Amino acid sequence: MPPAASIDAHVRLDVHPTHPSAVTATLTGTQARIAHMGLEAADWTVVANNVLALVRIDSEEPYWARDAAKQLTAEGITVEITPRLQEAMDEEWTWANYPMPWCTRSEIREVSNEAQKIHDDIRNGHLLIHAHAHDGHTTVAVGTYLHRTGKSVYLHGENHLRQVADTFDSPAQALLTFEKVHGAQMRPGPAPLTDTERSAAEARTPLALTTKPEPVSAEPEAVPVYLANAGDHDALLDGFLDTHGEFQKWRTWSDETAHAIHESQTLRIERVHESQARETAWTIAAYETPVSDRMWFLTATGATPAPVLQELLNHLADGWDTAVGAPVDEKTVTTATQPLTEAGWKHTLNGYGIRWTSPDGEAGVQFDPLTAQHPQNPATWTIWAGPDPDRPTWAITASPRTPSSLMSDLSETLAHDTGLRRPQTTGTGPRTSLVTSPPAIPAGAAGPAPSRSR
Repeated sequence: MPPAASIDAHVRLDVHPTHPSAVTATLTGTQARIAHMGLEAADWTVVANNVLALVRIDSEEPYWARDAAKQLTAEGITVEITPRLQEAMDEEWTWANYPMPWCTRSEIREVSNEAQKIHDDIRNGHLLIHAHAHDGHTTVAVGTYLHRTGKSVYLHGENHLRQVADTFDSPAQALLTFEKVHGAQMRPGPAPLTDTERSAAEARTPLALTTKPEPVSAEPEAVPVYLANAGDHDALLDGFLDTHGEFQKWRTWSDETAHAIHESQTLRIERVHESQARETAWTIAAYETPVSDRMWFLTATGATPAPVLQELLNHLADGWDTAVGAPVDEKTVTTATQPLTEAGWKHTLNGYGIRWTSPDGEAGVQFDPLTAQHPQNPATWTIWAGPDPDRPTWAITASPRTPSSLMSDLSETLAHDTGLRRPQTTGTGPRTSLVTSPPAIPAGAAGPAPSRSR
């Protein structure tokens, strides 16, 4: 039903310039304050004059921005959605290795929204955290609500998985129970911010809306290899096969996938041609014999930079371990990551394992010791570029017994090599830091784009 009266307010929704999943709303019009109040009531944060941002820890900002757009439009406010935000709204995605695989996408969103409410209550001072601990798998905490019921709660998990696991009638009862279970690991106050929480906090800081000339060159620039363009993966595979006759290429009947198989039948490369940037585009698997189970395997997404894939293929061409590898131990991990340590990558421990982060914070390598004893686990090792491994620009995952020499070669490449990145903009002229996308699409005219899973 159309609104009774039109309101002189215009809202332009766009992707946040520095936080990959967050959304900004730029307000104009003589009655922009009406849209401003509505967005603030829906937990949008003011980040500049007439600019608000929706920032969440569950990466669901595009979904909730779509909901806000519908509500604003129903109130008679004009809403525009930029093409790149529309694409994010239409994208169908799910969490990798989600611990509750029985949940539907809608149920996953409900779980993460409850976790978001807990996060917001802590951030806004409505939920006071008395103590926290690490139970060997994740962070647990105990706190008391200072509004609503005044109940004390036992919290389990981090970020989009945090849940209320138990409730108590008083802080004293909650603390005594918590200390009984987690006494040795118990620490006062809230746990340190996770990488996701820290990134969200940064996205809520004020944006500088400064306009300045920005010369743009059509020439590609040299960047750290993890920031390089993906290049032509099919050409990369074809070049590899042309120079390594020991591999034979096979294509599936649908022509969507190519397979390169070593003459020994113990190493196989699968390349999916039409994969999306964040979907698995490469799978490499090694076998002890042509008919045995996999010893180790590795996957790479469609946006993985060409130089990284080239190093991977070079390693395979030079030979690989055909003997069943020993379980991963401290020596294996040290050997695999020594190039990162020597190059000054930051070494930290978190609830997911051991993480090495590049000096610029744009890439990381993670080892999950809890999965290292399961040979078929797909993500004991994770290499990625982007803010975090949950929503990376590109990623490589590897099973526990992936040769340490291969991981070391990849680490060496990440730590020291460079690649080429071609600027995405063309022309020269003034540019505003917040408005960087193509012309916006009116919300009412933005039809659904084809959905995709990743």
